[in-house]
Amino acid sequence: MTERNVRVRFAPSPTGPLHIGGVRTALYNYLLARKLGGTMILRIEDTDQNRFVPGAEQYILEALAWCGIVIDEGVGVGGPHAPYKQSERKPMYRQYADQLIADGFAYYAFDTPEELDAMRARLQAAKVPNPQYNSITRAQMRNSLTLPEDETQALLDAGTAYVIRLKVPRKEEIRFQDMIRGWVVVHSSAVDDKVLMKSDGMPTYHLANIVDDHLMDISHVIRGEEWLPSAPLHVLLYRYLGWEATMPQFAHLPLLLKPDGTGKLSKRDGDRLGFPVFPLEWHGVDAETGEPTVSRGYREDGYLPEALVNFLAFLGWNPGTAQEIFSMDELIEAFAIDRVSKSPAKFDVAKAKWYNEHYLRAKPNAELAPYLLEALAAHGLKCTPEKAEQIVGVMKERVSFPQDFWQEAKYFFDAPTEYDPTVVAKKWTPQVADALAAYADALAGGPTASAEGLKNLFNQTVEAQGLKPGQVLQALRVAVTGAAAGPDLFETLVILGTDEAAGRLRTAVERLGAPAA
Repeated sequence: MTERNVRVRFAPSPTGPLHIGGVRTALYNYLLARKLGGTMILRIEDTDQNRFVPGAEQYILEALAWCGIVIDEGVGVGGPHAPYKQSERKPMYRQYADQLIADGFAYYAFDTPEELDAMRARLQAAKVPNPQYNSITRAQMRNSLTLPEDETQALLDAGTAYVIRLKVPRKEEIRFQDMIRGWVVVHSSAVDDKVLMKSDGMPTYHLANIVDDHLMDISHVIRGEEWLPSAPLHVLLYRYLGWEATMPQFAHLPLLLKPDGTGKLSKRDGDRLGFPVFPLEWHGVDAETGEPTVSRGYREDGYLPEALVNFLAFLGWNPGTAQEIFSMDELIEAFAIDRVSKSPAKFDVAKAKWYNEHYLRAKPNAELAPYLLEALAAHGLKCTPEKAEQIVGVMKERVSFPQDFWQEAKYFFDAPTEYDPTVVAKKWTPQVADALAAYADALAGGPTASAEGLKNLFNQTVEAQGLKPGQVLQALRVAVTGAAAGPDLFETLVILGTDEAAGRLRTAVERLGAPAA
């Protein structure tokens, strides 16, 4: 027997923006596929048309592409199992529901919403926990198991609304092996008779996802922990449809928790604590007011995709080593599903920021310069690419996000009009002003030397004034930039140029106090 080809699928519903937990699920599927030489499939599960949100599908495609998760087959790519949207596959599901009925594993249920509500009310009054339509309660309901065959047929012929439900056995252990959690055993009494086909003829997720996974020859189903309670039902469907021998291997990923670990991460948590929970910015509509809404995205907040991917990979997985920085290729090489934890992972956005800082600093200056140039253009300022590269080169150790370059580098383009008062109070003296005026004279009209050359010139000038360089250094920075701290000061002077630096020193001396007589 030949080894089965690895085929994984990411199957989101287009009901809104893709949650960051969904991105992690897609990432783990992708890493496993690439590690094992398999195929990554994107399927859109849009059987619930009432929850369909325009633009959500395109958002999913754009988010995955931005993260570097490449789709081999599916929506946006095509492939041998098209179509890859469940709404376009509607005609093929009915035959499997009919097969389950014919084989005695499913049944027609004609219960009205009012009858279902009455059933739940009776169970609640009897203090039955978790009232549900199951192997016990179905005996009191209106379905093809309780109605005579001719009455069932008459209802069908009359076009009476119905759903098709799975007939779950009353007393049976349902077992399956999860790649992360080991053996999972659930008693069938805890599983209700889920609806497989709705009254509008659309399949529910449960039937459609099993049929699609089988027809698309999916070998591994890697999905969130929230689907674990549905897994026993899915195992029954594989068995009843005769596909148990080719049932995919399951892996249910741990939850993503709020930063304080008190519950599942939600958009409300991000809004409350000031961080995105979506990969890209989302423009939606408030369900209650109808007003336009904008939700933050990691891309628009200035996170690099490789930083976000590295951060997400470690939310539930670890390589078993001390290494924390991984390129996508390195993640693929190191990834193993058995190193994914069963325990939920706290969402530590400070760690995401740490990753972003690392990847920013590792980037060549030429790749970072466009961020600064774009911001300068928006403010009507011009700068050569060469100068922009110099600026980001000295600033990148001090920033967390690309947009910080402009905020941190304004003084390269606008001479200071205010000076840090603490430094002025502590360091500015007539003798310091004399030394700075002398340094301005030494700089003016001279060539822009290296940072080392300008530092040596500064030391010589200050010492000639009877001072030590340390007594004047902070005042020099404040005079040139207005700030108490910043990147290497003499690198800054090189970028400004000697004439500009000399002019700023003379202005500061004039404003903060003339040299002593």
